[in-house]
Amino acid sequence: MTTLGSGAFTYEAILDWAKLPGGDTFNMVSAVATDSQDRVYAFQRKDPPIMIFDRAGNFVDSWGNGAFEFAHGIHIADDVVYVTDRDSSVCIMYTLDGKPIQMLGRHGVHSDTGCENPGDLVPQAAGPFNYPSELVPSPSGDLYVSDGYRNARVHRFTADGQLKQSWGQPGKSAPGEFHLPHSLLVDGDSTVFVCDRENHRIQVFDADGEFQAVWTDIQRPMDIAEGPDGNLYVSEGNRDDSPSRFSVLDKQGNVLCRFPARGGHGSWVDAHGDIYVGTQTSVDKYVRQR
Repeated sequence: MTTLGSGAFTYEAILDWAKLPGGDTFNMVSAVATDSQDRVYAFQRKDPPIMIFDRAGNFVDSWGNGAFEFAHGIHIADDVVYVTDRDSSVCIMYTLDGKPIQMLGRHGVHSDTGCENPGDLVPQAAGPFNYPSELVPSPSGDLYVSDGYRNARVHRFTADGQLKQSWGQPGKSAPGEFHLPHSLLVDGDSTVFVCDRENHRIQVFDADGEFQAVWTDIQRPMDIAEGPDGNLYVSEGNRDDSPSRFSVLDKQGNVLCRFPARGGHGSWVDAHGDIYVGTQTSVDKYVRQR
């Protein structure tokens, strides 16, 4: 095992941590999250899409066969599982054992942004959804969605799924402009943090979408989560000659720790401060040293 980070943010890296049943393999673990029992949910792009592991990496259960076209984001809060099926343009809430609770959007119905190639800078922003990336809840009960691969917006819904507002336009530099909003987080103060991936920045808004700040000491931010310490944990993709990495930030965007990490399309930090990162072939775990 390898030790990474420094000071209070020192981690022991356990690569290929998740142990699959004999003979099975992963296909791109797009995102990772944990429940109140510290079980780890890996959202992968094959059946079964939801793979569940205990804290030691032992396989526990799975669900979701045939339910998803293209696994993307996963978030767990109060033991509700929030997932996005990117290519179907739907966001769905489930119980921990895979029973559907609520869905936003309609399968295969995409809003008109004029974009055909996922990841391109879209010609125009539009309503929900066109290849959304992540669904998360907020303290108020409202639901927020980053609608990123063929759109350039953040959408806010009521708890029962009524659209309240949308914000964002395609662009590369101005506040509120997005080029692939890839992940988002709403913290306990209802501050909204958006990973503006292809603009290499995190934009910060209030609950109503009013711009607050932008953080640019970041490269291709993939996923963002809040740890039990109140800090932000961000997986970052590779950029030019800079390989993928992982960063711990405070709520002002200051870097507290940064270390190399493979993969990182999806990541999470659990109640113990341990980090999980989804890769093409497995889940890596970074155990915080105390």
